Amino acid sequence: MLRALVAALLGSLAFAAPASAGEWAHPVNIVPIRAQPHTGAERVATTRLLTEDKLPEVYLVLSHDERWAKVRIPGRPNGRTGWVRRSALGPIRRVDTRITVNRATATLTLTKRGRTIFTARVGVGKAATPTPAGHYWVREKLRFTNAPLYGTHALGTAAYARVSDWPGGGVVGIHGTNQPQLIPGRPSNGCIRVRNADMARLYRLTPIGTPITIT
Repeated sequence: MLRALVAALLGSLAFAAPASAGEWAHPVNIVPIRAQPHTGAERVATTRLLTEDKLPEVYLVLSHDERWAKVRIPGRPNGRTGWVRRSALGPIRRVDTRITVNRATATLTLTKRGRTIFTARVGVGKAATPTPAGHYWVREKLRFTNAPLYGTHALGTAAYARVSDWPGGGVVGIHGTNQPQLIPGRPSNGCIRVRNADMARLYRLTPIGTPITIT
């Protein structure tokens, strides 16, 4: 047992430098997510195949080799990471976009290869129901035809608030609004509200797996 543990720890030192934060993958198997890259490590979570909206789940990949991948874990509590067998993930895809949300200025910025390509004023969570700070990513893209509260477009994120405007509760969405007069400001239960025309453009420019930083 001790020999196996030492071998696993030594093996972890051989990992390449952490991959770009813009790498992601869909899971293909339901498997344990471990605290360390070996099968005897503590289980910290289990992969899931679908989001709350029944779309393919997305895991942000922080580093990987041919055997293990370190991932960010969607779900409560925010900010967890862990290790899964590389075989439990599908192809690892790369994105060169990043969203930053500044709650103090109520501003959302989208960059591509480090260059700003979109910016908009937004609405964030009220003091009692704040939008959570941290590092997240875009897990899903949705369009609506009869949901004025969310406008016509939305991005589902890996952030979870105490409550939110999102169906099912908790997931922080970036979505349109039927109350544009409240932007910029703090009108929401945790979601990030964007004027509908801005949201349609953001939707078009933002691929699945885009990292999100909320400050």
